[in-house]
Amino acid sequence: MSNVELTTIGFTKTTASSFFDRIKKAGVKKVIDVRLHNTSQLAGFAKADDLAYFLKQICGVEYVHQPLLAPTDDILKAFKRDKGDWNVYQRVFLKLMEERRIEVRLKPEMFQSCCLLCSEATPHHCHRRLVCEYLNDKWDGKLQVRHL
Repeated sequence: MSNVELTTIGFTKTTASSFFDRIKKAGVKKVIDVRLHNTSQLAGFAKADDLAYFLKQICGVEYVHQPLLAPTDDILKAFKRDKGDWNVYQRVFLKLMEERRIEVRLKPEMFQSCCLLCSEATPHHCHRRLVCEYLNDKWDGKLQVRHL
């Protein structure tokens, strides 16, 4: 199988118009929401039911919530609320993905023309990047990842 094109995007620090324009221009067919909690009022246009509607109406894109690719509440709280160390967060989340065996439970082709979504504006300190890197390591570089 050839490489799988996968994008990632965060919804904070952007406008709805910029967010949806980037999704459309990237040729995304499905947005995979990798947030643990996707119904917060603070999410604005990215609240689960609203986001699914907007993606379908504005971009013709499918929406799927995939908490298997999200950190646990404990991991999130230790990093966000308790202002934890990124290196600790990264190590613990990578271990969680390994324990969940996500590389066995999912297949590369499931990500073709998809976009992983979470809240962080950039991928640098974001678990969506860690998901991509982890899977790419396990799948011999099959994912061709672009961060929007």
